[in-house]
Amino acid sequence: MNNKLLSDRINNLTESATLKMTQKSRELKAKGFNVITLSVGEPDFNTPESIKEAAKDAIDKNMTRYTPVPGYLALREAVVKKFRKDNDLDYTPEQIVISNGAKQSIANAMLCLINPGDEVIVPSPYWVSYPAIAQLAEGTVVEIKASSDNDFKFTAAQLENVITEKSKVLIFSSPCNPTGSVFSKEDLKAIADVVAKHKNLFVIADEIYEHINFKGEHESIAQFNNVKDQVITVNGVSKGFAMTGWRIGYLGAPLFIAKACNKLQGQYTSGASSIAQAAATEAALTDASASEELQAMVKAFKERRDLVIGLLKEIPGIKTNVPDGAFYVFPEVSSYFGKSFNNYTINNSNDLCLYILETVYVALVPGEAFGSEECVRISYAVSTEQIIEAISRMKSALAKLN
Repeated sequence: MNNKLLSDRINNLTESATLKMTQKSRELKAKGFNVITLSVGEPDFNTPESIKEAAKDAIDKNMTRYTPVPGYLALREAVVKKFRKDNDLDYTPEQIVISNGAKQSIANAMLCLINPGDEVIVPSPYWVSYPAIAQLAEGTVVEIKASSDNDFKFTAAQLENVITEKSKVLIFSSPCNPTGSVFSKEDLKAIADVVAKHKNLFVIADEIYEHINFKGEHESIAQFNNVKDQVITVNGVSKGFAMTGWRIGYLGAPLFIAKACNKLQGQYTSGASSIAQAAATEAALTDASASEELQAMVKAFKERRDLVIGLLKEIPGIKTNVPDGAFYVFPEVSSYFGKSFNNYTINNSNDLCLYILETVYVALVPGEAFGSEECVRISYAVSTEQIIEAISRMKSALAKLN
């Protein structure tokens, strides 16, 4: 197909680097290679039994009709209770919109807020889809560069320095993908105080990794009264409840934004799956801190994080901080740039990831995709055995570069 026949919108859109690396891994696996995939942002645990039972019960009750565009009232009421109990956020069911994953919730909010030329502030490292979604909305991306010296967290001062009269949206995640960084209440209060001075600036707070937090209590920026009417809180069941395939995300927002998202969603996907919503209702009502299944998952992730950090310290030239959440580490690997082995020359993190994938069959994601070309993202949502083997292979491959 001639790309000239396609829209500028799709021709200019960047392909998801995480999905691209996953596809390359699958191709090598299909050829018989033993690939260890550390590129996928997906828990390797099963959905809790009570949630699966809720879905089975919904099928038996023939919950198979079209769903309301913003989601079943029972699920939206469950999300309201969850926000109030876990996050001290006060929404009504009319302020909640259920979507086909948190990614759609983010896209809904962005498309409802951004006009061509509006500025979208995206702190980097960022999740790969943030600038792409802003681009689809015809916004102008403005990056704030955070470094490992501050655990990859942008500061209120950095935010203040980039705000202009065209600034419309600030989007970030906590716990963060790709760095695992977690913003404290003090961090968020300082950011909120800056946002509050600019009433036309809205925050899309991506909290999808909320429950995978090794630091303690999760904090939401919408808790602060001076910005609560400027914040769209996005969450879902994919990461914390090991429900990636169920495709349920949600947002809580000021009523006029929630109504706009409802209107938009009604024209391009309508309501999310009835069965998945029944399962998500059970998830939303689940006390994650009291669930043995979910706490076992978080404990395993923390142990794997410590394992990965320890093994990476044994590899010369790699620098990493200690993330407080999610299931990623984001080490700096720029000391290997300019080095070579056989037909491979490493000029950037993309070259390094391809070299490691094609020579020792370990899939990572280059940091360029997240706005930090000096880093790579490692997902430890795999078994400890795979982690040990994968990093051993990486160490061997990196030792050959000179």
